[in-house]
Amino acid sequence: MLRTTDSPLQAAATHDVAAIKQSLTDHLLYSVGKDPLFATSRDWYLAAAFAMRDRMIDAWVPSMRSYYDNDVKRVYYLSMEFLVGRALTNSMINLGLYDAFREATESLGYDLDELQSWEVEPALGNGGLGRLAACLIDSMATLGLPGFGYGIRYEFGMFTQHVEQGWQVESPENWLRYGNPWEFQRPGVIYPVRFGGRVVRFRDADGRWSYQWVDAEEVMAMAYDVPVPGFGGKTVNNLRLWAAKSTREFNLKYFNQGNYIESVRDKNESENLSKVLYPSDSTERGRELRFRQEYFFVCASLQDIIARFRKAHSNFDLLPDHVAIQLNDTHPAMTVAELMRILVDEHHYDWDRAWGITVRTCGYTNHTLLPEALETWPVDLFERLLPRHLEIIYEINQRFLNDVRHRWPGDVDLLRRMSLIDENGGRRIRMAHLAFVGSHSVNGVAEIHTELMKSTIFADFDRFQSGKINCKTNGITPRRWLLAANRPLADLISGRIGDGWISRLDELQALAPFAEEAAFREQFAQAKRLNKQRLAQVIEQRLGVPVDTESLFDVMVKRMHEYKRQLLNLLHVVTRYNRIRANPTAFMVPRTVIIGGKAAPGYFMAKLILKLINDVADVVNNDPLMQDRLKVVFVPNYNVSTAELIIPGADLSQQISTAGTEASGTGNMKLALNGALTIGTWDGANVEICEEVGEDNMFLFGLTAQDVARMRREGWDSVAAIAANPELAQVLEMIRSGYFSPDQPDRFRPIVDSLTLGGDHYLMTADYEAYIATQERVDRLYLDPDEWMRRAILNVARMGKFSSDRTVAEYGADIWNVKL
Repeated sequence: MLRTTDSPLQAAATHDVAAIKQSLTDHLLYSVGKDPLFATSRDWYLAAAFAMRDRMIDAWVPSMRSYYDNDVKRVYYLSMEFLVGRALTNSMINLGLYDAFREATESLGYDLDELQSWEVEPALGNGGLGRLAACLIDSMATLGLPGFGYGIRYEFGMFTQHVEQGWQVESPENWLRYGNPWEFQRPGVIYPVRFGGRVVRFRDADGRWSYQWVDAEEVMAMAYDVPVPGFGGKTVNNLRLWAAKSTREFNLKYFNQGNYIESVRDKNESENLSKVLYPSDSTERGRELRFRQEYFFVCASLQDIIARFRKAHSNFDLLPDHVAIQLNDTHPAMTVAELMRILVDEHHYDWDRAWGITVRTCGYTNHTLLPEALETWPVDLFERLLPRHLEIIYEINQRFLNDVRHRWPGDVDLLRRMSLIDENGGRRIRMAHLAFVGSHSVNGVAEIHTELMKSTIFADFDRFQSGKINCKTNGITPRRWLLAANRPLADLISGRIGDGWISRLDELQALAPFAEEAAFREQFAQAKRLNKQRLAQVIEQRLGVPVDTESLFDVMVKRMHEYKRQLLNLLHVVTRYNRIRANPTAFMVPRTVIIGGKAAPGYFMAKLILKLINDVADVVNNDPLMQDRLKVVFVPNYNVSTAELIIPGADLSQQISTAGTEASGTGNMKLALNGALTIGTWDGANVEICEEVGEDNMFLFGLTAQDVARMRREGWDSVAAIAANPELAQVLEMIRSGYFSPDQPDRFRPIVDSLTLGGDHYLMTADYEAYIATQERVDRLYLDPDEWMRRAILNVARMGKFSSDRTVAEYGADIWNVKL
């Protein structure tokens, strides 16, 4: 049995399976429109979704009403991504209805897992940014915090990843093909969003300068609401997503002339705004579309926030007391300029008063230290599409730099570095600077990331506004990532320490003494075996590759990027391959290397590395000398549902980014919580995980962020490092010469060139030797399964800090000033 909560809601539902069964059959007939005699399992999934949605509404409406009745301060979380995953099981668990629904569906002759398999995962995000947003809104509801998510309802998401002849191939992620039973369309909640036009400046009747943005084109933003249930069923919050609608649906004149394409041109161009997540920025039109998307969702969200605020308040001076807006990275940074435009232009607040309101309302979360990932937009794009916002940004910048100039007179270089306008190589707006200046709080997402923010990208700002930068270490929701994803382990834990850990993850520390108990270690190992068997079945079904469940499952699942260093993982795989071939009779711990992740469509090097992974897999998996001692598997289209299959089955978690590049990471937390040991660098949240679980229970290696900074300053001779390490030289020569690509021997030469001629920016050659040595330590420990399980249990027991409930509580107390 899957243990959930003992809330009154669960107790009532557990004894009312008949009511749920009746609800299922009613929805099948009246909502899906199917006779049970002819209904498919997909039809029954839809009936289950509608039945579950009914029960969420029972808590959703009172939650929303209580916020109005009590005039509470609301938190609005603005994010371009919400990687929410499937809703059916998660909502049942959070409302305490899982067991009752399972019993009801089984009584109708259907398996609940089979029904959930028909749910198409919402294509509303891609990586850690979106998954963090989803975890945080789950925790807001669980803690009873009045939190709302705002994003875009992407019709086709980012892309569905296929692998053809080893290459990534993208196709539309058509997740709405069969509709979405979890959402409510709100045709009555629709706002105009303007682009282009010009600004008219004039004096009003009192002689004050006023501004009007005129002659602009309009797109309409229509709301779609998705309930977000908290664990325990007491609070259900809201995720509001915007879809673009045209103000001119159809031109009958063109249609009657036979010009069918022109008749819907305006509609198509307007609605492109919410078609895809992150349109490719390799073209001018793609960059403009992405720019429009960001303003579109900011503008619609702010109109909605203010409309809600004004139902009870007319004085905008009270806005920061009733509204907290959190900017998830720089994508919503235009919030600062848009809120100023609303206050100054539409409500005629003087600048200083409006600025004080804006700063006290907004908070900014930074997610990257990579200079190339800090978003900037060309000034001419603002001039053409958002002319009034450009004027406002210029004014913000002038006033801000005046304050800096008064503090440090004569330091022209400092002004250049801190300016909101980058004057080098074409004038661009630095969106991170705008978000920093326009927020009262700027937070990092791990301790090391926060300290590096202070010493690198925001060093000048920290000196100017000391104390503004703070740390809110990321977290994950244990409801989805342990209770739902790993039922064998969740039941084992609850059987020993109770189920309080589900909402108070620090209670897992009570597991630590059981690590010394042989019987519990065997039970823990059995849970891991069950998960590995399930994963092995999925791999064979999907990819046709049989894998040995007794082998060490070595997992690296994350977005494809050079700084995450999937290539370093692959260098170890080829090293291991060479060692087996050189001494085929020697014993070596069997490994199944499992890799997953998408590469951005325009990211050449990431896609080439993905191809190399598949070419290496083809060679390794078909070499008879390997004899199941080494397998390599690339799992396509990595998403939340796939993660829920892979993560519980992992033995080893690869977290090997170059030190100082990963802001935090949450995959490291999910894997450790599910009993995988981490092999990782001193980067992101790895450092804090180490502080909690103990260095003896992880495999940390390599350079520190300080080492990386020093080596980049002084220069790193990667060619000499390669020459000094015969194994590394052999591996790179095999890749360069076409050992894994005989059909095109020079295919992977750019990869090797990036490590030699390119100077190895991410320092893989510098960490290679330590990484290989640490992998040998992994092998030695895996030969002692009892000790491996002891350390795995301690990892689980000491992960209490990394609950998103703790993260949200800290945001609430330190940034949002809301009562929990």
